Amino acid sequence: MIKVIPAIDLIDGQCVRLSAGDFSRKKVYNAKPLDVAKEFEDAGIQYLHIVDLDAAKQGKPVNLKVIESIASQTNLIIDAGGGIKNDQAIQQLFDVGVQQVTAGSIAVKQVSLVEQWLIDYGADRLILGADVKDGFIAIDAWTKQSKQAIEPFIEGYIKKGMRSCICTDIRKDGLLQGPSIALYQSLMNQFPSLHLIASGGVGSLADIEALDAIGCYAVIVGKAIYEQKISLEQLKKYHYAH
Repeated sequence: MIKVIPAIDLIDGQCVRLSAGDFSRKKVYNAKPLDVAKEFEDAGIQYLHIVDLDAAKQGKPVNLKVIESIASQTNLIIDAGGGIKNDQAIQQLFDVGVQQVTAGSIAVKQVSLVEQWLIDYGADRLILGADVKDGFIAIDAWTKQSKQAIEPFIEGYIKKGMRSCICTDIRKDGLLQGPSIALYQSLMNQFPSLHLIASGGVGSLADIEALDAIGCYAVIVGKAIYEQKISLEQLKKYHYAH
């Protein structure tokens, strides 16, 4: 059964969501992300996806204290990403208590560095961030389009030992209009060993069920929870599947 991973996106220490990656279309949902995380934990949630959007823009961890408070005051299994550009940044995240770190733009720009992280930290602690727009990987907080097509990008990292990948369809993110089922189906057909984590567009429980039906390893759910399109009660059947 698919893992359901709620998301907390951070700007200025607050829990926010964007629409289609547009920082001008920001909505603040809670000024205290720790309260949100505790609510998830109290409902039986086991996993949490945190994105430091300030860090994605500035290129260095910004909301470390908030992330540390969540890691130290809950038992959630946390993966974190956003603006991880060097050894210091990834170590800072591990030091504050996150279990996994997502390598996004850096995986396009500095392949050898991410390869070294795979050696230093192991594949269980790293997730490849594949933010895709029209078939190509987007970088720098989704502000730039790289020349990397998604399939060879993922394939290259699988060959280097990467086992998990968060794939976000930017055009769908935050719009609640359904995930890119065809894209994920295609990627799973090509890379059957990959732990594919779907992200972007989930707007209903039916969307989660559709991703589960095609065999997706996990799904990240953000705005659908905050906008009460999906209740934490509805997610209970997914809590203890792994």
